[in-house]
Amino acid sequence: MKPVPHATSLRRAPVQRRSAERLTRILDACADLLDEVGYDDLSTRAVAQRAGVPIGSVYRFFGNKRQMADALAQRNLERYSERVTRRLKGARRGDWRAAVDAVLDEYLAMKRTAPGFTLVDFGNQIPVGARDAEPNHRVADRLTDLLSGYLDRTPDDDLRRTFLIAVETADTLVHLAFRMDPEGDEKIITEARELLRAYLGRVLD
Repeated sequence: MKPVPHATSLRRAPVQRRSAERLTRILDACADLLDEVGYDDLSTRAVAQRAGVPIGSVYRFFGNKRQMADALAQRNLERYSERVTRRLKGARRGDWRAAVDAVLDEYLAMKRTAPGFTLVDFGNQIPVGARDAEPNHRVADRLTDLLSGYLDRTPDDDLRRTFLIAVETADTLVHLAFRMDPEGDEKIITEARELLRAYLGRVLD
């Protein structure tokens, strides 16, 4: 099972600090507007106005709103990886249960607090309602690379497959939890955590 390459939606990568800060403002505005108006009513012009940049600055980086949302999804994955990494610094090395808690808890925290995350997350909901499998492959690959050293495991095909199954399962159950309750149904989340531990325990114990 080969790792899925990380997607990039940028027409042109920022080189100077000023350009990078402008890109950050554009993605922040995109995230805020997704929460306010949804994906269907999102427009590059509205993003430019909210970000306080000329419309040409948006088109410098993105050809359309889909590319902009894709870039937001990639940024979400980068930030998620950073959060999981920070969380595991305080955990005992090799403790896969702590790793599962970190992976699930940080995802839930972003689901509840990160602007635009409910509609975009890591790309699964673009456009809203679509269920493209590739983002979950990217998440599973990122977690395999991130956790293999912490767990003293070889990031081989078997481990990638194991994490892919875990990610697909968690994704489905977490979305169910948030359909049942805007803040995430705690009973469903508890069941999801127990299910993940039971499955991963067969492989990682």
